[in-house]
Formats: sequence, structure tokens, C-alpha cells
Amino acid sequence: MMMVLAVILFTGIDTSAKWLSIAGLPVLEIVFLRYFVHFLLAMLIYIPQDGLSIFRSNVPKKQFLRSIFLFLSTVFNFWALKYLPITVTTTIAFAGPIVTTLLAIPILGEKVGIHRIIAVCIGFFGVVLVIQPWSATFHPAMMLSLGNLIIVSGYFIMTRMIAGIESNATQQIWGSGVASIALAPFALYVWVWPDNLHQWIIVLAIGCFGAFGHMASTKAHRLADASILAPMFYTQVFWAAVVGVLIFDTWPTVWTLSGGMVIICSGIYIWQRERRKRKQMLPPTPETQPESLRET
Repeated sequence: MMMVLAVILFTGIDTSAKWLSIAGLPVLEIVFLRYFVHFLLAMLIYIPQDGLSIFRSNVPKKQFLRSIFLFLSTVFNFWALKYLPITVTTTIAFAGPIVTTLLAIPILGEKVGIHRIIAVCIGFFGVVLVIQPWSATFHPAMMLSLGNLIIVSGYFIMTRMIAGIESNATQQIWGSGVASIALAPFALYVWVWPDNLHQWIIVLAIGCFGAFGHMASTKAHRLADASILAPMFYTQVFWAAVVGVLIFDTWPTVWTLSGGMVIICSGIYIWQRERRKRKQMLPPTPETQPESLRET
């Protein structure tokens, strides 16, 4: 339930970004506000608990690179959301674990068998169904979603590399702080002040969605294994469809739904293979041993 809550909050980020973009706020300003509000909330929550030690990273170079990947993926995603339905950007993003599987081969030295390679190819076929490069409905902004897909996969790789090394507080502070500092000059250059209370509420909401979404995700990973939580991300296609219909009056197309199903099936297959592989690597427990061995 915590993971589903996190996914709902992440959908809130995209919804707020698209709404603010339609309202006329520049994309770079929206990304800055998303991370700056997140940064302020993280400091208010974590400094009273852990003090200024949260700013100290055990692996600053990797943490910095992870933070850069995170906010660059947000720039590409928010830019794409300005032109594309939220269901399209969400569905393309589902291929993130598929790209991560490929990148893990040269970067992390992971070995990937023929089954997962086939699943990756099928997943990319699903992405092609969503994008439809042969169709008149193809929009150049879909290339931004593909850019987001590649960059966010780099973020997932860096997250794997620093797993267990950094505290959640440090990751929250660095992830939002680096983005705020890096984007501030660009955001101020194109700055447009929100001109009504409604826009100010959405500005505060987008940062809150980001902060509490990451906190809920972290809490969920403390309560359950990542292999159990991974499929919960796919519930986002439902929330994105609901938001698209109710707020933006856009219905998901047959191509988006069919491509999404292909991507989800491919992702679930890869998830099952990884889960089975991890179980095989774990030492046997009395419950998993054959009965004859348990008796001895």
C-alpha cells in the first residue's frame, strides 16, 4: 500500500507539471520549483532528526552523478508532458527497467541470459507501438520521452551502485539540492510568477508530491523486498489514465493501451527472472530444503 501511495504521488508530480506547463510556466522553472520545494521539505524533516550530517555523502561523486541523472530525466519528462498525454509519457517510462537491464551488462557487469534479452526486445516493440513512428499521430516530443527513458535508467543504475552506502536522508537532500542549485540560474532567467492562488497551490503541491512520494517509496522498501514492490509501479498506468480523462479530457488510445500491455508483460517477465535468480543465490532454509535433508 505504501508503494501504491508512492506511485499515486508520482502521478501527481506529472499531473502538476503538465497543468503548470499549460498555464504558461516555463519547463525549467517548473522543474526548479519541483526540486526546490522538495529540498526545503527534506531539510525541515531530516535536519531536526539527524543534524547537518545529512549533507555529508560517503560517495559524493556517485551521489552527484545520480542527482544529475535524476533532474535531467525530470527536465525531459516535463518537457514531453507539455505536448503529450500523460498516459503516453507514463507508458514509455515503464520501459525503464528494460533499459536498466541492458545498461547493467556493461556498467555493473551483470550477466543477462537469452530469455531476458528476448523480453527486452519485446518490451521495445511495445515502446514502438506507443510511439508509432509510422503514424501521422507521431509527435517529435516522443523523442523527449525516449531521452527521459535512457537518462532515468542511468539514475536507476547509480541507485543500485550506492544502495546500502547512503542514508535515505542524504539521498533526498542531494537529489533535490543538486537539482535546485544547478537549475536556479536557468529558472530565474525564464522566470514567470504564478499569477493566481490556484497556480501557487499547484507549485507547492508538486514539491510535496515529490518529497512524500520518495519518502513513501523508501518506507515501502524498508517493509518489503524490492522484488515484491516492483510490479506496483505498473499501477501508474491506471492513475495516469484517470487523470488524463478527468483533468485533461484525453483518453488513452488503443495503441497506447496495447503497447503498454506489451511493455508491462515484458517488465514483469524480467522481474520474475531476477526474483528467481536472487532466490537461487540465497542459502537454503529449512522450509526450502528437500524433506530428506531436513530430516538429517
